Amino acid sequence: MPERMSESNPNEGESVDQAGSGVDEEGDTATRKVPGTGARLWERVRSSLIKPKLDPQTLQNKDWQRTVIAMNGIEVKLSMKFTSREFSLKRMPSRKQSGVFGVKINIVTKRERSKVPLIVRQCVEEIERRGMDEVGIYRVSGVATDIQALKADFDSNNRDVSVMMREMDVNAIAGTLKLYFRELPEPLFTDELYPNFAGGIALSDSVAKESCMLNLLLSLPEPNLVTFVFLLDHLKRVAENESINKMSLHNLATVFGPTLLRPSEKDSKISNSSQPISMNDSWSLEVMSQVQVLLYFLQLESIPTPDSKRQSLLFSTEV
Repeated sequence: MPERMSESNPNEGESVDQAGSGVDEEGDTATRKVPGTGARLWERVRSSLIKPKLDPQTLQNKDWQRTVIAMNGIEVKLSMKFTSREFSLKRMPSRKQSGVFGVKINIVTKRERSKVPLIVRQCVEEIERRGMDEVGIYRVSGVATDIQALKADFDSNNRDVSVMMREMDVNAIAGTLKLYFRELPEPLFTDELYPNFAGGIALSDSVAKESCMLNLLLSLPEPNLVTFVFLLDHLKRVAENESINKMSLHNLATVFGPTLLRPSEKDSKISNSSQPISMNDSWSLEVMSQVQVLLYFLQLESIPTPDSKRQSLLFSTEV
């Protein structure tokens, strides 16, 4: 079993990197035939490593802790260290501006002379070619080594990346696309407009909400807006195959909402409650808001095209 790319979870502070490998093919087959082996193995991992050692004071600022746990012919190689939530979710700009990961989207599109970054177009095209019926597409993690290989090729402008993608598991391609948006130095919805989107989605009047949300969307910088509309259309097509791939609009919003909206700043600015809330509650509310914003746009029948954005809608941005 190859190594899998871990997903960001706003309610977790630890980073866990696990790789399981069958001892031989017979062991692999046996594992599939024994019900509950995976669950029992993971419980052994938790009881022997995670539960007793997941103490932030113990793990903070230390190297990766590595161990091997075996069961029924399967070995799980697990590496773990504690990373604070603030650091693990912080957007980190790339020092290498010649690449695409961690580089502002307007810089990439200007360099490529395109409206949508090449990485977004190529990943979407490959997923639509052979991944629309993949169960859990975008939810299932891809192989970490494949994702990192694709990231390196896109950053180095490797002309053979499209050929490389055809030979990879489609979940690795989906993971690469998510990683690109997650590593943008500023979210696709921008830091400036993020509090307004969060306020707009909370409006109770449906007419006011639609006016506010559409005007905010059409206020995005051109590369951000065109890229979002391109991605939005793709995600709607994915959801059309929900009966096969099990990915509803809500599932897709849950996966992509925080990725597209999570601000680069450390502190949240969306809570206007006068009542004190815990840090976990604050993060949960923020993630829920991000999911709801994306779900709102996914559920709209149509969105005005970028060419007519400032001519067809003149709504107020006050929220």
